[in-house]
Amino acid sequence: MEKYWGFIIPAVSVIVALVIAAFVIMAVGKSPIEAYAIMVKGAFGSSAAIVNTIVKTTPLILTGLAVGFGFRAGVFNIGAEGQMIMGALTATAVGINLGWAPPYFALSLTIIAGMLAGAGWAAIAGYLKAKTGAHEVVTTIMLNWIATYLSSYMVQVPLAVGSGTPKSPEIAPSAKLPILMKVGPMEMSAGIIISVIAAIVMYVLLEKTTTGYEVKAAGFNPYAAEYGGISISKNVTMSMAISGALAGLAGVVELMGVHHRFLGTLSGGKGFDGISIALIGQNHPIGIIFAALLMGALRTGSNEMQFAGISKHIVMIIQGIVIFLVAADRIVRTMILWRKRKKVKA
Repeated sequence: MEKYWGFIIPAVSVIVALVIAAFVIMAVGKSPIEAYAIMVKGAFGSSAAIVNTIVKTTPLILTGLAVGFGFRAGVFNIGAEGQMIMGALTATAVGINLGWAPPYFALSLTIIAGMLAGAGWAAIAGYLKAKTGAHEVVTTIMLNWIATYLSSYMVQVPLAVGSGTPKSPEIAPSAKLPILMKVGPMEMSAGIIISVIAAIVMYVLLEKTTTGYEVKAAGFNPYAAEYGGISISKNVTMSMAISGALAGLAGVVELMGVHHRFLGTLSGGKGFDGISIALIGQNHPIGIIFAALLMGALRTGSNEMQFAGISKHIVMIIQGIVIFLVAADRIVRTMILWRKRKKVKA
């Protein structure tokens, strides 16, 4: 049964969170059954709702993968927000200058530029940890603020265009991701395919390659790994770079598939959402896909709940309880085992 814990813990956590939130909904005089029905309808009840859910899910998969990869390597990458910003900003600077290029070249170059920017930004924290011992939580948080203010300056001065919300020029049409589905104003780009491919690549890298074995070994027990000939400093820097590349890719797909220009609020906290998604997904690439879909559906469904007079903060309560229970999985394990013993005694 132990091998199924990675699935059981998040599933039970979601159920418990929904039950607790149901009592909160009843306390404010609403029907939980009606509220959840509205939420499901808002997330999956129409073609527009499904497209909206997938659009919200796409960058969350990538930021979840970024944080999850770091966790598997034993590093706490709290800087996915800044890496996402730098990936999108760099991709913007490249994409707006590729009007002359054919799509296959423009798309490839813009994506690679954004991923390299995210990787480089994260590698700074990795290098500092490997060479000086500086904790990556502190350095990545500092780098988040630098990225935020740098991007704010860039869209207000050198890249500024028009008036109102600070924004850059649009990227070239050849650098925009193909649209897979369009329902009214909502467009679902090929970004979702890129996100799923990234999850598959991460799974193969971690589970089927020597590099993945070294990364996991260094994360699980750095002293034993180093004794076995694995370079900890190299793996820390490399792991942070790979993690940053995934976060940078999240910024790229938001830019190329949704906004088509850099906006002052492009990241919208999605980098920090990656932390909770990685926890819910148990740092497993496939689990992260479903965790991101859950969060995307909750966010989309909460909009519909507001029209029915139910606060969107119910969704935040559900999310918070799920994260708490997953992070404290020992509580959930104890609950399950207690019920199992009770059945055996009966």
